[in-house]
Amino acid sequence: MDQELLQKLSVITEEEKRILNGKQIVEKSLYTAQSQFIIDSKKLLKKGNLIEVRPHTRFIHFPRHRHNYVEVVYMCKGETNHIINSSKKLTLKTGDLLFMNQNAFHEILPSSEQDIAVNFIIQPEFFQYAMRFMEGQNILFEFLVSTLSSSSRGSDYLYFKTKNIIPIQNLLENMIWSIMNNHTVSDTINQTTMGLLFLNLLEYTDVLYQNTTETYEQKLIFSSLRYIKNHYKEGTLEELSEMLHLPTYTLSRLLKKYTGCNFKELLIRQKLEQAAYFLSKTSLSTESILHSIGYENSSFFHKKFKEFYGQTPKEFRKKQADTSQRESDSPSNTM
Repeated sequence: MDQELLQKLSVITEEEKRILNGKQIVEKSLYTAQSQFIIDSKKLLKKGNLIEVRPHTRFIHFPRHRHNYVEVVYMCKGETNHIINSSKKLTLKTGDLLFMNQNAFHEILPSSEQDIAVNFIIQPEFFQYAMRFMEGQNILFEFLVSTLSSSSRGSDYLYFKTKNIIPIQNLLENMIWSIMNNHTVSDTINQTTMGLLFLNLLEYTDVLYQNTTETYEQKLIFSSLRYIKNHYKEGTLEELSEMLHLPTYTLSRLLKKYTGCNFKELLIRQKLEQAAYFLSKTSLSTESILHSIGYENSSFFHKKFKEFYGQTPKEFRKKQADTSQRESDSPSNTM
């Protein structure tokens, strides 16, 4: 990590000074007004902000708590020990990344002055722009985001060992720097950076920590959704099951559990999302598009597309073109 940035993050805060002077209990009033220890984003975010960063409070046992936002912990230097849902013990080391949704109960053991972690406080709506940014990746991305929502089907956390992945380190440091320095266009920069971060994480799911059944299953789902994205034209459940060394019925059950869809439904959805991308970004004819995504039956394609998007391909293309035209004609896009 950049030494100047690390030095800023290492400064002992007023809260930490009070701890070092003998106050051996976390000041809950700094984090919540509730009797239950649910850390409130209103205490940590400036009004109107969707994201903030703050160094983790060192020198003290941070007791069991939850958040009413998505928390991302990035270990800049040293290590911190975390207990999730009262039983899962994780040690974050330099470069590691931990995502937690609003369901997770979180506890952190005391750390030393040399252990520097950053907490990202993120409102769920912050991810909406990043979702738009990742066109053509929606199934994979939506699954990642679903693990960060209060209605998550899967685990309450994702833990990535990203120490040696330079692109991810750079993106995180850029985001920390931008937020701490109040860049004038920080919202756009940070939302775009988050989209790029997710794109990279989806390519490096081999570093997803898998010491529990939940995270092992999630890793299988990431692999399955990537297979569907890359083989939507001719992919089969049998081929995927063989690749993952799983019985087809087991894989089907996991897909339904974590995505709410079976393999065939996910394959169709990926085809339709690819078709929507071509309709909005190219001048290819509808007939050419349906063949390019693996459909021969035009009637079936039009039926499924309308079921999914509520419009015919022709109506969808026109609406996308009209939206793009309005955006290009808006005052903010003129000199």
